[in-house]
Amino acid sequence: MNTWKITVEYDGTRYHGWQEQINARSVLGVLREAMEPSFGGVTLELMGAGRTDAGVHALAQVMHVRLPRSDRRTPSYPVEKLRREWNDRLPSDVSILRVEEASPKFHARHDAIARSYIYQIATRKSAFTKRHVWWIKEPLDVAAMEAAALLLPGRHDFVRFAAKDPSRPNESTIVVVEAAEIAVEDHMILIRLEASHFLWRMVRRVVGMLVKVGMGEVTLQQFEELLQGQGGKELDVAAWTAPASGLFLETVTYRT
Repeated sequence: MNTWKITVEYDGTRYHGWQEQINARSVLGVLREAMEPSFGGVTLELMGAGRTDAGVHALAQVMHVRLPRSDRRTPSYPVEKLRREWNDRLPSDVSILRVEEASPKFHARHDAIARSYIYQIATRKSAFTKRHVWWIKEPLDVAAMEAAALLLPGRHDFVRFAAKDPSRPNESTIVVVEAAEIAVEDHMILIRLEASHFLWRMVRRVVGMLVKVGMGEVTLQQFEELLQGQGGKELDVAAWTAPASGLFLETVTYRT
């Protein structure tokens, strides 16, 4: 069975998320349209390492492409030829960075051991980055945000930060965060989170609460209570979900 590991970057502004939808344009949908003509229109198995929401971007999303069992082929497909061919068919806001031959058992989502996201906050208006940042006009106490971010690494119940995912009704809300960092570069505040997995809208809600801490509207103690899964009942976390525009899937890590 022919299987490939694909690394993709995309600007999610014009898409209703990664996952294919019947009546909406998706990143996976345009990838399918670009890839299947290379195999005579056969239906491919396509799976990403994660499902980014509408408007979310990716610097290095990973997916697998697999020919169906009923269509095993002996000819080899030069990976660079496939990459060029697919990129020629893709719109300008989706680009395939790498195509690698993979084991028939490789699974982009199940085999991933870690994922990292970056969120970009702009502290001033920019003529060039509107689609890729959350512009916050109010002053932010970055030191307070950093203190809150230091509480994130470790095992926590993120039930207060997660939206219910209808496709995974029994999903545990316990997540082990490996790293949380905040950096300032000129007029940009960059928030980076790494974990084995993330719950639906978890990153955007964590960022939203970090910003509330930076504004002085949420205390460090309240933020810590939210991480305990039961505290901060007076806080409407969902109402302060950060916009999708500033969020990027940065990397997906696999065992070598």
